[in-house]
Amino acid sequence: MKRTNVSNNVIRRLPRYLRKLDDLASKGEERISSDKLGRQMGLTPSQIRQDFSCFGEFGQQGYGYNIDFLRREIGQILGTYRGYSAILVGAGNLGTALVQNFDFIIEGYAFLGAFDIKPEVIGTQIDGFPIYDVKELRSFVREHKVDIAILTVPRHVAQELTDTLAEAGIRAIWNFTNTELDVGDSGILVENIHFSDSLLVLTYHLAQLDDREKHDA
Repeated sequence: MKRTNVSNNVIRRLPRYLRKLDDLASKGEERISSDKLGRQMGLTPSQIRQDFSCFGEFGQQGYGYNIDFLRREIGQILGTYRGYSAILVGAGNLGTALVQNFDFIIEGYAFLGAFDIKPEVIGTQIDGFPIYDVKELRSFVREHKVDIAILTVPRHVAQELTDTLAEAGIRAIWNFTNTELDVGDSGILVENIHFSDSLLVLTYHLAQLDDREKHDA
């Protein structure tokens, strides 16, 4: 499977394709054309074909795409079949909600548990997964060779825990702390999630709509 010169924009559209294909499969759909897929996703058929061509040829002229096959291929591209392991660092409201609402096992990840500092939650569970003392974080990551840490802690401790994770050999961090992390030259991959960004984009479009309506009035 080729992955040559794939832009970040294409990569970020792949999860959207996967969600749409999962939805279509759940409705019993077996195939779909790039025209129909484009209409449902707000993309042009040529954009869809270009995106998929970055990784190979998945469709057939006059037939379109086999939905189950395309789901598997995109899942392979995204690494969901590799069983990457993950832990949660910070078992507060946000971390708990993530674990309860994101099915790591179905999505292809091996979720190993959570870590927290609060005595009242250590030794309990989130959705059947154990919550450990954060003091065990370094040794646990080393022993289990954890791939991904989901960071949902307060901003003032985010860097300290990042340093601990880096020392332990973590490979990637899914960062929900709303602060930029310094991972130096460790090679750790960081995906920053800023909820406010989505809201600001939404209000930008809302402001544009209001301005157009005022201009047309």
